[in-house]
Amino acid sequence: MGLNPKGIETYMSKFKAARGTEDLLPERVPLYNFVHESCRAVLERFGYAEIRTPLFEETRLFSRSLGETTDIVEKEMFTCQRGDTSVTFRPEATAGVVRAYLEHNLHKSKKFQKFYYIGPMFRFERPQAARQRQFEQIGIEAIGSHDPRLDAEVIELGARLLEGLGLKDFEVRINSIGDREDRDRYREALTAFIRPKLEEYCEDCRRRFERNVFRVLDCKQRGCVALNKDAPAFLDHLGEASLAHFDELRSSLEALGREFQVDPAIVRGLDYYTHTVFEFKMPSLGARNTIIGGGRYNHLVEELGGPEIPAIGFSLGVTGTLLAMEKQGLCEAHLGWRECPIYLVSPGEADRPSAFVLAQELRASGLCADLDYEGKSLKAQMRTAHRRGASLVLILGEDERSRGVVLVRDMRSSVQEEFPLDGDLQVELRRILAEPLQAEEEGSGGDS
Repeated sequence: MGLNPKGIETYMSKFKAARGTEDLLPERVPLYNFVHESCRAVLERFGYAEIRTPLFEETRLFSRSLGETTDIVEKEMFTCQRGDTSVTFRPEATAGVVRAYLEHNLHKSKKFQKFYYIGPMFRFERPQAARQRQFEQIGIEAIGSHDPRLDAEVIELGARLLEGLGLKDFEVRINSIGDREDRDRYREALTAFIRPKLEEYCEDCRRRFERNVFRVLDCKQRGCVALNKDAPAFLDHLGEASLAHFDELRSSLEALGREFQVDPAIVRGLDYYTHTVFEFKMPSLGARNTIIGGGRYNHLVEELGGPEIPAIGFSLGVTGTLLAMEKQGLCEAHLGWRECPIYLVSPGEADRPSAFVLAQELRASGLCADLDYEGKSLKAQMRTAHRRGASLVLILGEDERSRGVVLVRDMRSSVQEEFPLDGDLQVELRRILAEPLQAEEEGSGGDS
């Protein structure tokens, strides 16, 4: 315990949330619930079913799927080693979903399936505004089809998720990185472009150049971004089949009326991507403005031990999405404690047992009700009811108990009325919540 300069007692905890994590306090949780529920409704409307995989997997699953030379595998994974067992807290969800798809033989019962997930991911990054070490993603995986119209549906789905949250002014950017043969051709062109000025790149890029030249394009260092500005475009090195796939994707998006830009700079940093890659950008967020990223991964199922089955997916970063919502004034309406429609007030200490029992009866009937457990006075209990947003206050004092009634005060209209405790009290309360009590007009019921 200590005193601040104004002499007010303060208490300092010895423990704080780990760096790169945050506590979601009760007034902020409803905002996350809104994002989850809004996205879940859209995802299920598009035919996606929820899948939940473990928070950690065997480390080799990620090194195999993401690529040994990616920054995630080299620098950012939270890995635990016990004896011969090495597990890693998932840095992304795609590998785990594909592992589950194969482990449970889902491809044998129905090859084409659509999954979605909502949950935390973990990467050891330098914490900043849109980056945390524990962060949340909402994503999808559509496994079992090479149809470019599926690519268009997935991109349209991403746009609908953002629109469902009320977001505007996002940009849809697409590109194609072809297949293995296309990548081989592009690798040669990119190597020839970078080699003459390799010494001008950062140390990480010089190392990436030797191990996987595509990683150089992922660098966010300003100098490297400027050096890559005139790099050869993937689209100029695509074969006939890859070009046809990309053309069909563009035609399908145009048929949907969805605006998009072809962006040759989009490559995506993970080794499993093929053909279509895309990002949703929110320019108002500044440099780190990608809030959805995804693409095709036609060989990942095979690389993880399954048959050759194509797939496509994306992930939405919840942190970046909330920042975008905040900038557009969309968060305030979903913040705050959940309102409690009914609050029970005890005028005296002897009234508390009866209020306690009545509260449990109301809850058992499906109504949301609460009461005081701090021994507050009548006035303080009324203030609490107001602060909790209660529509109805139920007062059960000695007089009411002796007559077998409860006094119901409608906080919206300031009208109050008595109702018998042994009657259909729950029915009456539901009726009043739907239609507030109204004061009787003065003089009503007299002779005319």
